[in-house]
Amino acid sequence: MTNLHDYIRDIPDFPKPGIVFKDITPLLAHHGAFQACIEQFAHSIEGVPCDAVVGIESRGFLFGTALALAKGVGFIPVRKPGKLPHDVVRQEYTLEYGTDTVEMHRDAIAPGQSVVIIDDLIATGGTAGATVELIEQVGGRVAAMRFLISLDFLPWRDRLGDHDASALLTFS
Repeated sequence: MTNLHDYIRDIPDFPKPGIVFKDITPLLAHHGAFQACIEQFAHSIEGVPCDAVVGIESRGFLFGTALALAKGVGFIPVRKPGKLPHDVVRQEYTLEYGTDTVEMHRDAIAPGQSVVIIDDLIATGGTAGATVELIEQVGGRVAAMRFLISLDFLPWRDRLGDHDASALLTFS
């Protein structure tokens, strides 16, 4: 089995001093590692009701589209404000210093549909939590959330409550 940890590179002091950035580009560049990653994501949601995969901008698009194809379902993007051309729902969320916003097309998810949210990394849970709220605003149901990487030294689980949320790789 491919060890995905081998394809994650630490970049110290990026994007600012004191941050160790988890660079996923070596994983994306290696066909076998990327394929193994998508297979592990697909395996992690076996038996989970999934009418669509929701990917969070921007690296969630990379994993989300591949996972949607693997599962035979559609893909729904959640984006930063002003990037979607049709009627949107919007959710603001709190950051450590300030706020941010995500949007999704209002008609992307039908009431009662079950979705899986996917992103590359979960840290504080703000964006993922706001994505859950977007989906619930339109009557959808979050069946699971999957991440390539979780930073378990940060309080992301506090924001996601009892949702089925996990990562393929954890860093403590």
